[in-house]
Amino acid sequence: MSTDGPAPLDGVRVLDLSRFIAGPLCAQTLGDLGAEVVKVERPDGEDSRHHDPYYEGESVYTMLYNRNKYGVTLDTRHEDALPVLEELITWADVVVENYRPGTIERMGIGFDRMRELNPDVILVSISGFGQTGPDSRRALFDAIAQASSGLMSITGDPDGAPTLTGTYIADYTTAFQAAIGALGALMHRERTGEGQLVDVASLDSMFSTLGIRLISQLMLGESMPRSGSRDPLTAPVNVYEAADGPVYVQAGTNSLFPRLCAAMGRDDLAADPVNATVQGRMANQTALEAEVAAWVRERTRADVGQALDQAGVPWSEVASVAEVAASPQIAAREMVVDVEHPTLGTLRVPGSPIKLSATPVRYRKAPPTVGEDTDDVFARVLGMSPERIDALRRAGAIR
Repeated sequence: MSTDGPAPLDGVRVLDLSRFIAGPLCAQTLGDLGAEVVKVERPDGEDSRHHDPYYEGESVYTMLYNRNKYGVTLDTRHEDALPVLEELITWADVVVENYRPGTIERMGIGFDRMRELNPDVILVSISGFGQTGPDSRRALFDAIAQASSGLMSITGDPDGAPTLTGTYIADYTTAFQAAIGALGALMHRERTGEGQLVDVASLDSMFSTLGIRLISQLMLGESMPRSGSRDPLTAPVNVYEAADGPVYVQAGTNSLFPRLCAAMGRDDLAADPVNATVQGRMANQTALEAEVAAWVRERTRADVGQALDQAGVPWSEVASVAEVAASPQIAAREMVVDVEHPTLGTLRVPGSPIKLSATPVRYRKAPPTVGEDTDDVFARVLGMSPERIDALRRAGAIR
């Protein structure tokens, strides 16, 4: 795997006006693929820089979504800031923003104005509910997307309350959808010379993930209840407690169930006509799970895993974050990487899940400190003189 030669997005210039997760992660993904990304923050840093937890005085929250970027400050409310912002828009191929719809228009840099400055610009607008529709101006964070999209209603135990997922799944999904949209728009521009607006909503992104539950509602008019850790369609699939901790076993298909029975030494269960079909096993789900639970309970996780691996049955320890972060598989996949920070030394951060054989992702730059690259970017990218940069700083437009 060579790291020589051009990256996929070499020469693509991205202006990141976003904050929190979805926008910054979209821009970071483009940066991982080789784009030159300039991130604009207000002089005291974007909101996420003020969130716990901290490492050596810097928020680790911000470090997750801002590598491979040049960091500049600009007080967009300052009267001297708009001309600078317009110069950056003129420079950019792609602009990423995740303000509430209508905000960039009030700032004087809506899509129509961007096209006046840069006719083939691509604007990636990430919002909660999209640029259109009756809810378009409503505020949204990840949890609101999970609630409004239906995802929360299908997450959790059947007899329990609707539950959030354990991570910001709406923001992550929306970020990657936005990055895909940006790549599609870049391909279109390569063919036609035309820019366009990429409109990505968190609600839409989460709605698109509802899968079988959504199509069941649309096509059959049926609402599938929450299923906890069970598979809603096949059995036996669940979490079971081994002697030294929980394991997850997935053996609900017609081909996998007999293999599980053989591993358990219970060919009688496979031979029972009631268990011969998916529908029969779903009807007999509670009894089957009790049999699997009894078998697992008498064994360690390693013993369960050895038996199921030999039988070809999918399973896993229910790993903690600490366990998976230290696992050999994660190491082999380079999913934890070291980047050198200008003031904090070596940082250990999540790697990119995108693995390209000819043009691999490169970790060229650690997440910047607030305004770390302001002078360099304004001089190198915009051609500003030292005197103009100093004047902006004295006026309070930049840090």
